[in-house]
Amino acid sequence: METRKLGSNGPEVSVEGLGCMGMSEFYGSADEAEARKVIQRALDLGVTFLDTADMYGPFTNEKLVGAAIAGRREEVVLATKFGNVRGENGERLGVRGDAEYVRQCCEDSLRRLGVERIDLYYQHRVDPKVPIEETVGAMAELVEQGKVAHLGLSEAGPETIRRAHATHPIAALQTEFSLWSRDPEEELLPTVRELGIGFVAYSPLGRGFLTGRFRSIEDLPEGDFRRVNPRFEGENFARNLELVERVQEIAAEKGVGAGQLALAWVLAQGEDIVPIPGTKHVEYLEQNVAAAEIELGAEDLRRIDEAAPAGAAAGDRYADMSPVDL
Repeated sequence: METRKLGSNGPEVSVEGLGCMGMSEFYGSADEAEARKVIQRALDLGVTFLDTADMYGPFTNEKLVGAAIAGRREEVVLATKFGNVRGENGERLGVRGDAEYVRQCCEDSLRRLGVERIDLYYQHRVDPKVPIEETVGAMAELVEQGKVAHLGLSEAGPETIRRAHATHPIAALQTEFSLWSRDPEEELLPTVRELGIGFVAYSPLGRGFLTGRFRSIEDLPEGDFRRVNPRFEGENFARNLELVERVQEIAAEKGVGAGQLALAWVLAQGEDIVPIPGTKHVEYLEQNVAAAEIELGAEDLRRIDEAAPAGAAAGDRYADMSPVDL
């Protein structure tokens, strides 16, 4: 698999990464043995960029990833995150970005992952109560100590990104970006490109919706968080299905899947963008990896843009979009 460099100062990673969140939580039942197979197959296929976070599970996803890469650590650019606080029983306890919390989270993640260094360490969500300079300053100390190689932010706004980058170079911004989440095109992509920061696109398949596998809400398993996601509810589902059907039509003409076309579109938006589609199944992993070989010409891109223009998706990305970072 080809590689891309995350920004001017970040690591070189495979053009597609692997999001590991759904292997432990949010998307129905978890199968740890199958998840390990997916991660190891990804490495076999040249996927070097693995994404996890302390909150996934909670706390179990890092252990899963660490166990799956044992003996293959040198093949992996390992990214994890801190900031979304959760209790042992899964309760959500807000957001923290104070220096003490940053240091403690890093130690805990290193222990769960079973590694000596995190390659890319993100602040998962910005803490509005703590100056970003304090948070990134504490993260920078981890770099000096050799516990972290590169720093990242997730779902941060342009002004926060600038302040953070002035405190210590930021290698990557991770934000949702796909054919039905094109908001970053307005301000975020221009900002990170100006600063030389890479862009990591999470949910590039629209939480699986853009694959066309879901025809009704009943296709989602019980307990799946998407059942209460605004874009999967009621009239929004029906409207978004129309968008997917337009994408499917173009994909069929090219002899590829709708999800593969959606991934190829993200990859075509710039050499500085790395999508991290997640999956719990080897079959879907292999389909996603194959999307990196799809070439889209100017006419393809024009038709896709016409089928799924910015703002076309119905519903918010999350049920609660506050606080909104600027």
